[in-house]
Amino acid sequence: MHLLKLSIPTLLAATVLSAGCQSTASPPAELSQAPTTCNAEAVRNLIGKTATPALLEEAKKRSGASTGRILGPDDIVTLEYDSRRLNINTGADMTIERISCG
Repeated sequence: MHLLKLSIPTLLAATVLSAGCQSTASPPAELSQAPTTCNAEAVRNLIGKTATPALLEEAKKRSGASTGRILGPDDIVTLEYDSRRLNINTGADMTIERISCG
């Protein structure tokens, strides 16, 4: 019987403490409104042009990408997939050869 009296207050205390760890808050507005994917087809017409930082920014806007990168033929890249990222692959002379998302 004594064990039962100790376990109920302990259980109540644990319940109250764990309730403080739960969150019902919504994600920040900038995260909930971020585009979920990019559309490389929207910027396919840039293939053959010279890649520049300004062109990358314009391509990000037109494709709906939230991030982007220009990749040269010898650049080392990370392999994680990000559906919101635009990849602009160039030749050694910075001419765009391929555009993809990921």
